[in-house]
Amino acid sequence: MPEAKSSTHQSGQALIEFDQWAELAKSDPEAFEARRAATIEAVIQQMPAHKQQRMRCLQWKIDQVRNRAANPMAACIKLSEMMWDSLVGPGGLRDTLEQVSEGRFQPQPRATVLEFPAAQ
Repeated sequence: MPEAKSSTHQSGQALIEFDQWAELAKSDPEAFEARRAATIEAVIQQMPAHKQQRMRCLQWKIDQVRNRAANPMAACIKLSEMMWDSLVGPGGLRDTLEQVSEGRFQPQPRATVLEFPAAQ
């Protein structure tokens, strides 16, 4: 069986050492979750500022799917379905690319979001 390889950052440094993460998940699930959250936040922090909030919202959605799933495999299947929907579902990447190539693309309308004072 071939050895699993980790993805590498531009610096050549591994982003995730799978065996270390797997061992941590088995031996100390709370520490694993804390490290996972910190790593995800570090990746989000490296993104352009205008994309960070959207990525935090997406991560929240992913975390909710994981929390609600009966087991890790059920979470994996649901997350895979979400990814496929964003690619080939209505309004997904494929639809958008087809609209652009056919000259029918219209950007989503924008609106001003009103801020309401906190209730006292």
